[in-house]
This record gives sequence, C-alpha cells and structure tokens, in this order.
Amino acid sequence: MAQATLSISSKNYSSWSLRGWLLARFSGLDFREVVLPPDDADARRELLLISPSILVPCLTHATIKVWDTLAIAEYLNEIKPQSGLLPATRAARAHCRAVSGEMHSGFGSLRAALPMNLKGDFPGYKVWAKARDDIERITTIWRDCLARYRGPFLFGRKRCMADAMYAPVVTRFRTYHVALDATCAAYGERIMAMPEMVAWIAAARREPDEIEELDMEF
Repeated sequence: MAQATLSISSKNYSSWSLRGWLLARFSGLDFREVVLPPDDADARRELLLISPSILVPCLTHATIKVWDTLAIAEYLNEIKPQSGLLPATRAARAHCRAVSGEMHSGFGSLRAALPMNLKGDFPGYKVWAKARDDIERITTIWRDCLARYRGPFLFGRKRCMADAMYAPVVTRFRTYHVALDATCAAYGERIMAMPEMVAWIAAARREPDEIEELDMEF
C-alpha cells in the first residue's frame, strides 16, 4: 500500500490539483489519490479562487503533510532528488524556480478570463486585453526556455517542476482556442501527449458532477 496520499479536487476544473498530481507523477512517488467531493469546503474555495490559503492539493507522506503546489514540488525534489523535478545546474534550478513561482503567484487575469474547463470548447472566445498580456508573457517564457535548454520540455529532456506548473495553461489555450506560434503550439502538443495528461483528461471527462459557478456559458 502506498505510504502517500494526494488530496485533489475536480479533475475538470482544478488547475492546482493537476499541477500537484503531475508533480507527484513526475517524481515517481507511489501515492494514492483522494478526490474531495464538490461540496467539500476547501475544494470549493480552491475552485472558486476565494480561499486565502489554498489547501488543495495536499500531499500526505507518512506523518508529513504538505500543501501549496510549490511546497509540494520542493518536498518531492527533496525525497526524490533523482527524478529531475529541478534541473541539474544551479543556474537552471534558479531559472526554473523563478518561472514556476511566476506561474504560482501571477497571471490573475488569465485565471479569471480563461478558467480551466477540460470539457469546455469555446471557439471564437474574446480574450480580455489584460489576459492577452498574460498570454504574451507565458509564451515568451516558453520560447525562452525551449531555446535556452533545447527542449523538448522547458528545461531540457526531462519533465520538471515548470512543465507541471504550466501544463494547465496548455489546456486553457486549447479550451478557448488561443492562437499560438509554431514553437509554443508544438510544446503544447508535447504536454497534451504525455501519458499522465491523457489519463487525467480521460478521468476529467468521466466526472459526473458540475459546479454551476464554474460551468460558464459563452
């Protein structure tokens, strides 16, 4: 039996749950996932972006409990240092932490304008100007990392913390048909083709519950 559990919320709507789950998968940690019901207070606050302290996802490993996605990433890197969650060199690790932290704390306009909804499909969606600024910054980060570390992932050949942090953005770009340049589009295809993403999206599509506040109509 797995020593670790990862508490997550909706696979369809929760970008933070996806990040935590991908980090745990990338690390190779043996864990059991616990999906909180839509009426769970912490899960609902997380999905509606109104919680002052995001408690989902939450990793429990033996007697240790870790919440907040960046904290989970750093903890997994400590216990699974060979997994490649952080790059090998100090300079690349610093860069990876910086762009991951930028995703963790920023891009509020993108989050508000393009909420994660894996079952959704909204061609012709009009993106707010501030969200377009966020999109430009994100794609600049992707192009810079892919050029600097030569791909196929943001920091080279192995999936890392940064790829987990930006993977939900890839799904948002697909849901809302955001036009991307060839480099960023190819990176998005690479992320979507990962077996972990294929499995997560399949499970999201099987979710029976809808959360009215998040099931937006356009």
